[in-house]
Amino acid sequence: MPTRRLSAAAVTVCLGAFALVGIDPPSAGADVTPVTVTVNAKAGLATVPATALGVNDAVWDTNLGSNQVSDLLKAAGVGTMRYPGGSYGDIYHWETHTAPGGYVAPNTDFDTFINSVHRVGAQAMIIANYGTGTPEEAAGWVRSANVVKGYGVKYWTIGNENYGNGLYGANWEADNHADKSATAYANGVVAFSDAMKAVDPTIKVGAVLTMPANWPDGITAGGDAGNWNKMVLSIAGSKIDFVDVHWYPGGSSAADSLTKSAPIDDALYLLRRQIAQYAPASASRLGISLTETNVGVGQTTQPGALFLADIYSGLLANGVFTINWWNVHNGIGNVSTVAGQTDYNDFGMLSSATCASDGVTCEPALNTPFAPYYGLATMKAFAHTGDQFIRAASDQALVTAHAVRRSNGDVAVLLINKDPDNSYPVTIGYSGYSVSTAAPTVYSYVNGGTAVTTSTTGTATSQTLPPYSLTVVVAHASGSTAGAPSRPGQPTASNVTDRNATISWPAATAGSSPIAKYEVYRQNGAVSEQLGETPGASFTVGNLNPGSRYTVNVLARDNAGKVSWASPPLTITTGAPATSSCTVTFTDANDWGNGYVASIDITNTGTAAIDGWTLTYTWPTVWQSMNGGWNGTWEQTGRNVRVTNADFNAKLAANGGTANIGFVAGYNGPNILPGVFTLNGTVCHT
Repeated sequence: MPTRRLSAAAVTVCLGAFALVGIDPPSAGADVTPVTVTVNAKAGLATVPATALGVNDAVWDTNLGSNQVSDLLKAAGVGTMRYPGGSYGDIYHWETHTAPGGYVAPNTDFDTFINSVHRVGAQAMIIANYGTGTPEEAAGWVRSANVVKGYGVKYWTIGNENYGNGLYGANWEADNHADKSATAYANGVVAFSDAMKAVDPTIKVGAVLTMPANWPDGITAGGDAGNWNKMVLSIAGSKIDFVDVHWYPGGSSAADSLTKSAPIDDALYLLRRQIAQYAPASASRLGISLTETNVGVGQTTQPGALFLADIYSGLLANGVFTINWWNVHNGIGNVSTVAGQTDYNDFGMLSSATCASDGVTCEPALNTPFAPYYGLATMKAFAHTGDQFIRAASDQALVTAHAVRRSNGDVAVLLINKDPDNSYPVTIGYSGYSVSTAAPTVYSYVNGGTAVTTSTTGTATSQTLPPYSLTVVVAHASGSTAGAPSRPGQPTASNVTDRNATISWPAATAGSSPIAKYEVYRQNGAVSEQLGETPGASFTVGNLNPGSRYTVNVLARDNAGKVSWASPPLTITTGAPATSSCTVTFTDANDWGNGYVASIDITNTGTAAIDGWTLTYTWPTVWQSMNGGWNGTWEQTGRNVRVTNADFNAKLAANGGTANIGFVAGYNGPNILPGVFTLNGTVCHT
């Protein structure tokens, strides 16, 4: 994470990030190939909440709550404001408005913050002091805020980055508890939640987790029975309403930083799997917030704007209910030039008007918006409350596409050109949506810009993207969508096996004609593949592949041929066969945060002996690798791993003959463990 103030000039440290390979852009003036973008209205994703666009406010910020700042945040569409500021949350005492060991600026008290929240029209998110506070202190804050003053503060997170209390070696987060284990924090969350909800049972309480593939995810320490996420979810899952993660993916260069959105889908999938595994009874109701993030390089210049728009879109499409940029103001760092613009290495969204240590190099005037502010303003133009994200894809790695569908029939497409030197002509194709030839509304933010501009340039199907730019194309529907059925409700899955799954959903409401049938589609990138159709509200899908992830949507079609919006998405993962002539037991042992020792037991449960064997599996993500093994001959090609027997373990006796093999695994992204193994062509029970 970036440098953050713990005093008037203070610091914290960032540990762990996705270590991904950057993409080198073409050289300036190079011939560029036209880009094809596909937008698929049948592939529905999450709906945009009112809390989507968020920022952090800090009590050391002397401009917290000023009318100028509040009005700028309102203009950018801010829907959530977090207080009292990162690690300050674990040293701040609300009753005395003090933060021992830190700096508290004048006129930054809770009432001032809430007045700003109300002026912005946002929702407050409060960090309750776990590190140096008590459940009683937090309950008192809830009472004062919601019972006495009627502020109606809904979201309260217990602590900030409490895994940074020294448990795993690094120590930046204040924690006065003698027991600093994940188990102790989880039990503390229970006590805090009970005390706070006794005062106001309507509040939503969140617990701190680690983002998958970010330190210290996967590591077990301090006598805990499992890693941080496992212990917090298994102990406190029933007492909380959401989980809160932070994500500073870093980057060795601006180009590298702009690749860091790549693991979002896998990271959120893994986080939800952890929630389902360790808090199964609460999984369907636990939300996810991501309350701190920032770009690795180019904090005040165009990479910051591009990164913000890209990750906010990716996270919102995956159902995260708020993303909060770090920070509103922060202060000057090491000044450099990025893509021709002065970068002040300031993690604030607005200028603090501070100067470098030389006393000569200074930021622009106070509250001058930096590029990420305009990235947020572009998000306001792109994704409105109630819009549904739909799949979009680009065939050019340096051009990223996101899309939403609006209740008025429009589709908005966000196009991000991550190339600092080249423009790209883009052709946009729409699936499941008839686009009008009417001129679209186009919003654009370019490198060095001081505003998001509006025009009607190009068409809904053809645009040219300037270098290092954000472009939003708002296309209009061809013909009226009035009278179509409502979209079906949230699908659920039952009886999921290695080959089949039954999908059910709340029925749609008919429009001007009766509903004739429901169509079930699988998302395959930005392409939808129909799995089947039915007149009822349940469908059993067959011929699935073992150990595979499927995201599906349901659409309603009426007798007149009118089609509804896509249902919310449902992601299911098929497993291994319940019975087989072989069994594989896979163990992830001694995880150190970017690798682990894997142990595999292969058992022949068939009635015939095996003399010579080959075991294969496929890694679920591109971020994983096999880095050398034993008791067999190992090889990896792409994501596929193959191991053949050694001389001494080639024979597996019938009805229970077993061999043990192992390897060292590495990962630099979400570590989703393999679930399906094939022995001599037979899929094994796992």
